[in-house]
Amino acid sequence: MLFSGLSLPVILAFLLTLVISIDFHEFAHAWSAVELGDNTPRLQGRLTLNPLAHLDPIGSLTMLFLGLGWGKPVIVAPWNFRNPRRDMMFTAAAGPFTNLLLALVAAIPYRLGLVNLAYAQGGAVGAMLGNGLDAFLYIFISTNLGLMLFNLIPVGPLDGANILRGLAPREWDGFFDVMQRYQMIIIMGLFLLSYMGGLSFLNVPRQLLFRAITGQ
Repeated sequence: MLFSGLSLPVILAFLLTLVISIDFHEFAHAWSAVELGDNTPRLQGRLTLNPLAHLDPIGSLTMLFLGLGWGKPVIVAPWNFRNPRRDMMFTAAAGPFTNLLLALVAAIPYRLGLVNLAYAQGGAVGAMLGNGLDAFLYIFISTNLGLMLFNLIPVGPLDGANILRGLAPREWDGFFDVMQRYQMIIIMGLFLLSYMGGLSFLNVPRQLLFRAITGQ
């Protein structure tokens, strides 16, 4: 299990990160769709930051056990967009982009030296403050970067599939339609790979991005 051997504060930090990260990811999809002309997310009550509207029970459980998961998909009607192909791409990209933005905001305390300042208080209090802030920020940034990278994998139903479709020539549409028919098999395969450690290749870009934005 993902939480095996972890302390209660670390578990709570991870759960808080999970709620915030998935909540903002799905809200970004809803907000983008509404701004681009499709009111479906608003009508379905998804244009909100209330986590209860966005957390998916199964996706949350896989996040807890495998470290990868998803929120409740935001339903959109592409025919309501002014430019369906382009706007569907922007709506898909809004989720991963928001995770990157959350990671960048959480990196600010590192850049300002606030973590080192907490340690500098000295004694048990300084150690507690420094360790607590350091641990939470590491979990928050790493989780958001991981969600961004995972969702950018260009297979449905991940966001990367719609992003790639929007960038690719129309001649590729037939290929994407075939992929869409098998998307659940593909996504199950990805989670099986994750369980077996086959998605460890995501750790390299995640660590590189972490160092780049935090300077650590």
